[in-house]
Amino acid sequence: MIVVKSQRELDKMRRAGEVVAKIHHKLAQIIRPGITTRELDRIAEEIIRKEGAIPSFKGFPCAYGGIDFPGSICTSINNQVIHGIPGDTVLSEGDIISIDAGAILDGYHGDAARTYPVGKISDEAQKLITVTEEAFRRGMACAVEGNRIVDISTAIQEYVESQGYSVVRDFVGHGIGTQMHEEPQIPNYRTRERGPRILNGMTLAIEPMVNIGTWQVRILSDNWTVVTADGKLSAHHENTIAVTPDGPEILTRLY
Repeated sequence: MIVVKSQRELDKMRRAGEVVAKIHHKLAQIIRPGITTRELDRIAEEIIRKEGAIPSFKGFPCAYGGIDFPGSICTSINNQVIHGIPGDTVLSEGDIISIDAGAILDGYHGDAARTYPVGKISDEAQKLITVTEEAFRRGMACAVEGNRIVDISTAIQEYVESQGYSVVRDFVGHGIGTQMHEEPQIPNYRTRERGPRILNGMTLAIEPMVNIGTWQVRILSDNWTVVTADGKLSAHHENTIAVTPDGPEILTRLY
């Protein structure tokens, strides 16, 4: 069931979204060669708790029978697409790292991901990040009342493939609210199903996952970390948005 949010609920989601935005604002300042993903996770959880929120991801059940997710953020490096587990990995010059962060405040979730450079990165890696961010923007632009979910999906896929890249198909965007994953699902590629019509008050997590090579992925033995099947780079960009009469509004931002 798709839940259309009231203005009161949207206000709560803005506050949850701002907590997530604060995480990204801080991590963007401190990501550098030599820092561990565990330290990034520690700082992110500190921000979440200070804001009176709860980490959305910590303790999230594994869909593949593994351990519950142990971190407050996902830290996915280079060919890791999503769901990388924070730990003792040390970031190196030239890496790219996708940080996915989620927080629950007053019963509502915020969810956003960014891909960051670590020091000086290659032109190829920078273009991948730029294309992924633009793919999000193009998808979001279609999140207006009267369109269908497939319009978001088509805009993302057509742009990404026009740049010579591919979109991951095994994992998709989603509705969001009192649950981190609500209906509808939002593929980053065109499907035969057009999906539901978009209505004002819907809240969506639009999140292109873009690979330099094949769209195919595999899951590592930890039952969480998703990597590209060919070992090439991947980037991820996500925001929680609301569909409003004035157009789509990003909720995971600093107000």
